[in-house]
Amino acid sequence: MTSLPRPQLGEPYLLTPGPLTTSYTVKQAMLRDWGSWDSDFRAMTAELRARLLSLLGDGHEAYDCVPMQGSGSFAVEAMLTSFISQDGKALVLANGAYGKRAAQTLDYAGRAFVVLDKGDYLPPRGVEVAQILADDPAITHVVAIHCETSSGILNPLHEISQATEAAGRKLLIDSMSAFGAIPLSPSEYTFEAMVSSANKCIEGVPGFGFVLARKTALASAKGNCPSLSLDLYAQWDAMEKTGQWRFTPPTHVVAAFLQALNEHAAEGGVAGRGARYAENRDVMVAGMRALGFETLLPDAWLSPIIVTFFCPADPRFEFTRFYDLMKEQGFIIYPGKLTEVDSFRIGCIGRMDAEVMRAVVAAADHALKQMGVRSAAPPAAAIASRMAQVG
Repeated sequence: MTSLPRPQLGEPYLLTPGPLTTSYTVKQAMLRDWGSWDSDFRAMTAELRARLLSLLGDGHEAYDCVPMQGSGSFAVEAMLTSFISQDGKALVLANGAYGKRAAQTLDYAGRAFVVLDKGDYLPPRGVEVAQILADDPAITHVVAIHCETSSGILNPLHEISQATEAAGRKLLIDSMSAFGAIPLSPSEYTFEAMVSSANKCIEGVPGFGFVLARKTALASAKGNCPSLSLDLYAQWDAMEKTGQWRFTPPTHVVAAFLQALNEHAAEGGVAGRGARYAENRDVMVAGMRALGFETLLPDAWLSPIIVTFFCPADPRFEFTRFYDLMKEQGFIIYPGKLTEVDSFRIGCIGRMDAEVMRAVVAAADHALKQMGVRSAAPPAAAIASRMAQVG
């Protein structure tokens, strides 16, 4: 593996699911100004679209790429409201905050939907999807989260895709925190569209998301979206005709993203990036478990993107203090996002390698000692809750 371009000296490592730690060279790419209408920037947009499509691998020729200004949630909303028409109905597969947000988005847009809510610990399974689709012929689309970062679970997209295709319905994938590190080839998965963001596994900076969708789906989406600025069909149609974004694009972010794509390719593409993240996870999880911490999820469902840990039962442990002590040592971790148990999260993505993850574990050990925490073991009730749900 090639050596990693490092972040700027003195910056903390962002152990989050994005925004994340970027290389100095990605930051450096933003030092020039670009005219959004200029031919040079139109060429950059065309390159961005083509290179993202190529990351899909075999079968990408049937798809097109539509970048969309704003955060990842903007792009998710654009996908959902552009492809699910007013007379459509979605099955939303939820096992965390982002499945619930997809349902909330559909509710705001006045789209019909039902939710399969699996809680914090379990993935939606293909057999469940198949049964719901068989029982409700009005459902036109299935909405799935690839990696649910509120828990860190990697959902079983293969069986979800197979169940959706077998039922003759269309799959929309929120691959926000997985695309670029976990394969999502049309030759392996059948899906109508997927969405991700610049500041995730490609290791760019925040400012735009993108939807990779079947050209046939884009062509038939005209008039569906109730939003002017989030209309994917209109954005796609304008880019096809003019090469320009309809509204002011994040020019510096696009320049940084193209540099991030260069570094992604130099690392070995999706396979290389995914291998580093998996090693980051394995090194960090082994070290944290050696300190006594427990993961929320069993190994079978741990993603290489972010890992959720139970907070220790020791009364001397206080998350805010732990956070501050980790930050003092150069590591910014992430609060938990669960409703039933106290937890925190440590991300595995960004410009980090196994050496950095070993330093993360050492910092956690130091923080525990500073707090006087003798054991990082979680409350018995938290483990009992997990066992009751996942066995």
